[in-house]
Amino acid sequence: MTVHSTSPQFKDNARRALAAPELQSALAKVKRGFIDKRAAAAARLPEFEALRDSARDIKDHTLAHLDLYLERYEEKVTASGGSVHYARNAEEAREIILSICREAGASTVTKGKSMIAEEIGLNSHLEAAGIRPVETDLGEYIIQLRNEMPSHIIAPSVHVTAAQIEADFRRVHKGLDPRRDLSEPVKLLGEARTMLREQFLAADVGVTGANFLVAETGTSIIVTNEGNGDLTQILPKTHIVLASIEKLVPTLEDVAQILRVLARSATGQDMSVYTTLSTGPRRVGDLDGPAAYHVVLLDNGRSAMLGTKFQDMLRCIRCGACMNHCPVYQAVGGHAYGWVYPGPMGAVLTPTLIGVDKAGHLPNASTFCGRCESVCPVRIPLPKMMRHWREREFERHLTPATIRSGTKLWGFFARRPMLYRLATRLGMGALGLAGRARGRFRWLPLARSWTKHRDFPVPQGDTFQARWQRERGRRAA
Repeated sequence: MTVHSTSPQFKDNARRALAAPELQSALAKVKRGFIDKRAAAAARLPEFEALRDSARDIKDHTLAHLDLYLERYEEKVTASGGSVHYARNAEEAREIILSICREAGASTVTKGKSMIAEEIGLNSHLEAAGIRPVETDLGEYIIQLRNEMPSHIIAPSVHVTAAQIEADFRRVHKGLDPRRDLSEPVKLLGEARTMLREQFLAADVGVTGANFLVAETGTSIIVTNEGNGDLTQILPKTHIVLASIEKLVPTLEDVAQILRVLARSATGQDMSVYTTLSTGPRRVGDLDGPAAYHVVLLDNGRSAMLGTKFQDMLRCIRCGACMNHCPVYQAVGGHAYGWVYPGPMGAVLTPTLIGVDKAGHLPNASTFCGRCESVCPVRIPLPKMMRHWREREFERHLTPATIRSGTKLWGFFARRPMLYRLATRLGMGALGLAGRARGRFRWLPLARSWTKHRDFPVPQGDTFQARWQRERGRRAA
C-alpha cells in the first residue's frame, strides 16, 4: 500500500488550480498570513541571520555524524523505558505501527499532525485493519473530513475557504442542531473542539510526529499552536512517535537555537504556542502520560541522500517558508504538486523519495527567483538542487524531445561565444524588423507556450551582452 502520486500530471493539476476561483481566493491568505509576518518577526531579532548560520551548522554537523547520534538517541530512549523501532521504508513503518496498535488492543487512534504519517499512508493502512484514525490538528481534521491530502506542511487546509468548512461540518456532524450558527471562524473552531474532545478520551493509542529528536536526552519535541498534540501524547495508554531519521539534533541547547528561527520562519511568531518535550513513558509519581512509549524512525531513502548533491535537503526543519514565498506555489497551491510535499522543498524531496521519472515536472516548476533559499532558516540551496534534478532528468531522456533538442542547440551556441553573439544580434534585428509595426507578437514559432497566454514584446535596442560590455567599458573608464 503506497500513497498515490499525481506528480506526473503536474501540468494538468496546475491548469485546474489556476482555473479554480475558490482555490485562488483561499491562496490569497498565504501572503497575508505568512510572508509579511515572517519579515516583521525576523526584523525584530537582530541576530536572526546569525541564528540561521548556526542552525545550518548544527544540522550539517548532525548529518555528518548521524549514525553516532542515532545510536545515542536509542540508548537514551531505552534507558527512559521506551522502545525505538527502525523502518527502512514506508511498508515497514506501517507494519510496525499496526503491530503496536494491535498489541495495545486499539480501536481508535488519535493523531497529531505528521507529514511522515502522510508519506507512508498510515491512515488508510490503519483503516484497512479495522482501526479508526482521527486527525486532531484542526487543519488535518478538516482535510480528513474532505478526504484530501494536505496542501501545505504547516497549514494543511490553507486551500479551503470558511464556507467550504461550514458545509463539511454540516455534512459530517449530523447529530448537531442543523440550525446552529457557523458563520464565524470561532464557532467552527468551537464545534471542532467539541467533536474532537470525545475522540481524545476514547483513543487507545496516540501518534505524533516530531520536529526534533534529541540525542542527548532521548527526547522527542513537537511544536504546535494547538493543544491537540499534548492531548494526543498524554491521554492514550500508548504513545507512538513517528519521525524520519534526519530529525536528530545533538543537544537541547541546539534545539533552543533552532527554535528561534523555526516559528519566525513558519508563522511569524517569536515562539509557537506549545513546545512539548516527551521523554519516555509515564514514570512512578507522574500524574499522567502513556504507559508505553515507542519511537518509529523512518529512513525511506534518506540515508541514500547522505554524501550526495541532495544531502543539504536533509537540513529541512519543515517550516514551510519556501512555499509561502514561492510564486509558483502561490499560484497553484499544494495539491498541484501531486504528493505529500509541495513547493520548492517538495520539488527537491519528492523526486528523491519517489523517483525523478515520477516527479520530474516538479523541479521545472520554478522561476529560480531564489526567494525560497533567501528565506530558508537553515539556508538550503533549493534552486541549485532543482537544477541538479533537471540535469538528471535531461541525462535520462525524461524531458520531451523538443526540449532536449532546443537545449542542445542552445548549448552549441553557448560554447561558441562569438557565434552566440552574432546569432543573438541577427535574431534581435530580425524580430525587431518583423514586429516594428505592432510592437508585439501574438504568435511566434518555437514560442507557442509563451504566446498562448501573452504577447511577446518586440526586442528593442542592443543585446544584453552588448550592453554589458558597453557598461563595463564605461565603468573602467
